[in-house]
Amino acid sequence: MGQRRHHRPSCRRSSRLRCLRRLATPGGRTADGPAPARPARYGVLVHHEGQPIGMGRIIGDGGTAFQIVDICVHPEHQGRGLGRRIMAALTDELERRAPATAYVSLIADGPARHLYEKFGFADTATHDSIGMYRVTGNAVAPGGAQPKP
Repeated sequence: MGQRRHHRPSCRRSSRLRCLRRLATPGGRTADGPAPARPARYGVLVHHEGQPIGMGRIIGDGGTAFQIVDICVHPEHQGRGLGRRIMAALTDELERRAPATAYVSLIADGPARHLYEKFGFADTATHDSIGMYRVTGNAVAPGGAQPKP
């Protein structure tokens, strides 16, 4: 089941896969805006019968900071270990290429945190740190937070 390819997803393909991520993520927080300005440093794409059904990417500065983003598996293919395979490929790549002092982060939505914990990720709140975010433009963030002028 599924064929795994390692590459940098193109902007067009990443945009198409955002639709897949929206299907796989409760609340569908992914915007339909322009593709990211920086390409992925590394990506995993899983196909089934020629169609993309799962993905994950590593972005970052290539030295001190990396972020795992866009982990998703199409709902019809969830529960088959594909998310685990995607995470294994991404963390293997980080072990090979990232310096030992690199900071690797991700945002865990809901029960996905249990998968990420299996790969050594820990809740930042237990380290006197919290994750934060900002919505760009005139959008209103969940909870009603609005960007400051």
